[in-house]
Amino acid sequence: MSYLFVPPVIEEGPMGDNYLFARYRLFKGVTVLKIDNVYYETRFPTTEDIELADIVYMGGHEYPVTAEEKTSLEDAGYEVFTS
Repeated sequence: MSYLFVPPVIEEGPMGDNYLFARYRLFKGVTVLKIDNVYYETRFPTTEDIELADIVYMGGHEYPVTAEEKTSLEDAGYEVFTS
């Protein structure tokens, strides 16, 4: 059986005082980093963040994961799909 991890997304709109901006929404990917067996989320990972991480799941992508990593992600509160 194979497993698929999709990092979380947030919904946001452009800033401004115009009331039309409140209706316009975009989904932005959140990057998940695993550093020393602890998961961290960041919108804008730096090069240093990526170099420190054991595993990097860049937002906006899908990743096949092992059964062991699936369990680890689920223990941290993430959803992993069966494909």
